[in-house]
Amino acid sequence: MAVVLLCTVAPRAGAAGSAVVQIEELTSTELRDRIAAGTTTVLVPIGGTEQNGPHMVLGKHNVRARVLAARIAERLGHAVVAPVLAYVPEGGIDPPTQHMRYTGTITVPEPVFEALLESAARSFRRHGFHDIVLLGDHGGYQSSLERVAARLNREWAGQPVHVHALIEYYRITQTEFVQTLKSRGFAMDEIGSHAGLADTALALAVDPALVHMDVAAARARGASDGVTGDPRRATAELGRLGTDRIVEASVAAIETRIRKDVPARKP
Repeated sequence: MAVVLLCTVAPRAGAAGSAVVQIEELTSTELRDRIAAGTTTVLVPIGGTEQNGPHMVLGKHNVRARVLAARIAERLGHAVVAPVLAYVPEGGIDPPTQHMRYTGTITVPEPVFEALLESAARSFRRHGFHDIVLLGDHGGYQSSLERVAARLNREWAGQPVHVHALIEYYRITQTEFVQTLKSRGFAMDEIGSHAGLADTALALAVDPALVHMDVAAARARGASDGVTGDPRRATAELGRLGTDRIVEASVAAIETRIRKDVPARKP
């Protein structure tokens, strides 16, 4: 009598025991099998390489986007995370404008940025993903994410694939998180809009190594150094109020959009 053994290969686990979600850390066949088994959502984290004052590293957005995208994917349970896009529009080069006025910022033209996003989305569609979610950690290119999603969704109308510009991910940092900080007694001139208390706290919550708090403490308030706000009282505890809410809101928004799109996927 022949004995047939049936076995399944569980997704490979990461260091913390959860399944690996970063595409870069999977083999081609591992990813293929994940997609076939129902992991059909890919998160595309978009950061940016820009100045963040004298106290915070240039790659703040890139680290934040990668870490939070992984947390979102783990919560969803049916998603993987694409490599972070670190080259984004950051102003003009000659003459330098916006963040390009400060050393280390890297910029690309908006049409190039949008073409890159479109090509990435087409690649993911070819490999069998149904939901391609654009997560932008920077405010300057949110409209580009919406345009790319709208163009591809028009082109792919009626097909079982959708591109989502998840504006909810970024919106939290400008709305709920700011209100939470205000409720704890911080004023807007301290919270700031770039590299101030809010931005610095979010970075500390993701990875304290991104921030040099000794430099922030010694910085003269009001200095013309690329900071809008005052980072000196930022803490990881405050930042977690924002990062936790970003993850919660993003998971809820993605699940809602996927449920809404399910009827369009039926053969």
